Amino acid sequence: MCAMTVPKFMAAKQQGRKLSMLTAYDYAWAEIVDQAGVDAILVGDTLGMVVQGNSTTLPVTIDEMIYHGRMVARATRNALVVVDLPFLSYQVSPQQAIENAGRILKETSAAAVKLEGGVSQAETIAALVRADIPVMAHVGFKPQSIRTVGSMGKIQRDEEALLNDAKAAEDSGAFAIVLEMVSRKIAARLTKELKIPTIGIGAGPDCDGQVLVLNDMLGMSPGFSPRFLKKYADLHGVASEAIRQYSEEVRSGSFPDDAHSHE
Repeated sequence: MCAMTVPKFMAAKQQGRKLSMLTAYDYAWAEIVDQAGVDAILVGDTLGMVVQGNSTTLPVTIDEMIYHGRMVARATRNALVVVDLPFLSYQVSPQQAIENAGRILKETSAAAVKLEGGVSQAETIAALVRADIPVMAHVGFKPQSIRTVGSMGKIQRDEEALLNDAKAAEDSGAFAIVLEMVSRKIAARLTKELKIPTIGIGAGPDCDGQVLVLNDMLGMSPGFSPRFLKKYADLHGVASEAIRQYSEEVRSGSFPDDAHSHE
């Protein structure tokens, strides 16, 4: 497999090839995800929730994104690695965004950054692109705006606002765009009208690709089951049973046995 690049990622839309994307946050999982053949790995600020245990993504810092991004990029040989710009690492000014995004590319070896926003971040996207920093945009439900919208996972149905955001991101130079919690009909229209790939999460099957949080699709978050999520495994159950068995064997003295001891 040849390594994925931003131009190859963009060309997939014209070739009619769907794009697969998953999150990863450390070396071990990134290596597995990469070898399994996904097109892109997102080092998402969702790490604030699935790794750190916070209720939102807001506490995540740029240094934490770089720390996790470095591990993921080190393990990845084929997939395109994209790292989220966390809350307040790009909203202050385009200059701030360039400095932080530049740090991410220099210190992690990732290929691109992702930021939330369309019309409101058009100037920043354009500034990043002028600085030769590839940008994936993110519209629809924006987790970093949770304090404004009030709840997680609210379906976005304002068609014209979504179209304006998506067009603004594309016109500013974004190479792809995540559509989160967008009604299927609107996502299909955006996918048809945009020249850049759309990557859906909770946006239906008509997008050019899909992204899921790794921990969620592997069943590691048993209490989280939104409609858009398909769980491809039950790793929470498998791990729990393995740990239970280990603990019982240690307590009973059956582990370690002769086969697991040195002479």
